[in-house]
Amino acid sequence: MSKGTINKVILIGRLGADPILRYTPEGIAVANFNLATDQAWKSQEGEVKTKTDWHSITAWRKLAEFCGEYLKKGSLVYVEGRLETSSYTDEDGNKKYSTKVLAEHMQILGPKAEQEEKLSKETIDKIKESEKEGIIEPTEIEKESDIPF
Repeated sequence: MSKGTINKVILIGRLGADPILRYTPEGIAVANFNLATDQAWKSQEGEVKTKTDWHSITAWRKLAEFCGEYLKKGSLVYVEGRLETSSYTDEDGNKKYSTKVLAEHMQILGPKAEQEEKLSKETIDKIKESEKEGIIEPTEIEKESDIPF
């Protein structure tokens, strides 16, 4: 690691689809999902404008398994990680670049009271165990009626 550099990303957004959970040939879990973040501003005419950015997120190991099991389309989540850019050559021989966020921490956001209504005791125990192991931050599940998708 170079001294004096930082590669840190913090996002709060909603999933555009359920995560895709796969396993490498070595049995290591990897989850991929897209996260939407919005930016709002007023135009000179006073009209509220919004712009949505989509972020590709990749989680590995226990965090990937947690994401695959508990995250759903529309989930509001806090993701902390780092950027990784890779390159590839397309069918026409052109070099292309892809940037994604490698998730290191994740927290489901939403009303705490609703969490226990929606999750079984076994699920809550799994979440608490993951929190103890440092895999995830303490979590909360939001109301489904708050999901805009």
